[in-house]
Amino acid sequence: MSSAQQLLLTAIRCDIDSLSHLATTADIVGDISRFIHMLQRERGASTVYLASQGQRFKARRDSYRQHSEQAETLMRQRLEALSQEARPQAAARLLRRIAAVWHALDELGTLRQAIDTFLISPDAATQAFNQLTSGLLAIVFEGADTSIDPDITRSLVAIFHLMQGKELAGQERACGAFGFTHGHFDEAHRDLLNQLVADQTRCFDTFLEFATPEAQQAWHTECSPRTLSGICHLRDIACRPSPSAQHPPSDNANTLSETWYELMTLRIDSMKTVEEALIDQLSTLCHRKIAQANAALAKANVMPFRYMPAPYEQLLALNDAQPLGHLTADALTSPLGRSLIELTQAQASRLQGLSDELENTRKALRERKLIERAKGLIMAHQDMSEEEAYRFLRKTSMDQSKSMADMAQAILDLSAMLKRKEEHRSR
Repeated sequence: MSSAQQLLLTAIRCDIDSLSHLATTADIVGDISRFIHMLQRERGASTVYLASQGQRFKARRDSYRQHSEQAETLMRQRLEALSQEARPQAAARLLRRIAAVWHALDELGTLRQAIDTFLISPDAATQAFNQLTSGLLAIVFEGADTSIDPDITRSLVAIFHLMQGKELAGQERACGAFGFTHGHFDEAHRDLLNQLVADQTRCFDTFLEFATPEAQQAWHTECSPRTLSGICHLRDIACRPSPSAQHPPSDNANTLSETWYELMTLRIDSMKTVEEALIDQLSTLCHRKIAQANAALAKANVMPFRYMPAPYEQLLALNDAQPLGHLTADALTSPLGRSLIELTQAQASRLQGLSDELENTRKALRERKLIERAKGLIMAHQDMSEEEAYRFLRKTSMDQSKSMADMAQAILDLSAMLKRKEEHRSR
């Protein structure tokens, strides 16, 4: 066996090792996804339990806590297997992320005890759950960041942003449950609710950008417009200015709290269905890539090594049929010429990346200007404040399943059309 063929076989084995690690990462992502989902349920129920001083959601919280503990046990077993490998395939950064989360997992029992005895406020408990979930999502992000296969990377990026958006929806459920259970929202919780809605939109936009067409279709199928419409209605109620004086929660407040919790749970469970489908697709993709690499390894073992010419040598091959001239041929075959070709290719790639970033920035600025102009029209014609106009625009765009920029453009186009009709009548 020649040295070239031996190197080729070694390269293929390295690819198989990397793909095997990515398959393990996909399994870890699945375990983390299930654990986070259970934690999100436990967090929402714990918020209502604390806000109602133990009057509501006690049995539900106990049930969710048990489910969380079961999911945590399975996830820990998967993560422990990494530490027991003689030669860990996981990157050092990923292992450090897992080690940091492990300490937070060990403190979860203390947090639950504080909730049991009402030694922690609803906001503080929510924040503690948020921090743990953030650490778990960082593991998923690290897995996406260390992937070297473009198809697997895209899949991991889509999953990460869907999980992140779903986590923000879980935080919104907890924030809304706190306010509705109390019977009012203060300014801080109203601002938090609006911020969580805006952040979710950004996450889901990125998810859809990287998701496969099948995943995009699943997203639009699972997300019920009726559920989202009910949530938007309750968001509007939550964001209305409330009296400064606090009143005991009424029966109506309890009803709103229950409705909010159930609607948000329906929405989050729908996201979980899409998330599970994406993780299954990722696992299938990893194992298909491994099978392809194993087939390439078997083929390379029995077939003689075939040399693949470099790009500049492929250009030289044209010289036989279409002479390039002695000067051009000499330039291409010289070390300087080869270096210049490679440098030009790398520079072109970097310039394309910068161009894409610039275009994304320009697009964001254009969309912001459209939204500001549309807000101005709404404020002028509907006698609304800037905040009310923004909420109206956001709700309308969600109801019609459009982005805020598209909705703003539609409003501006309609306004221009009506203005032209008025000018025509006046003539």
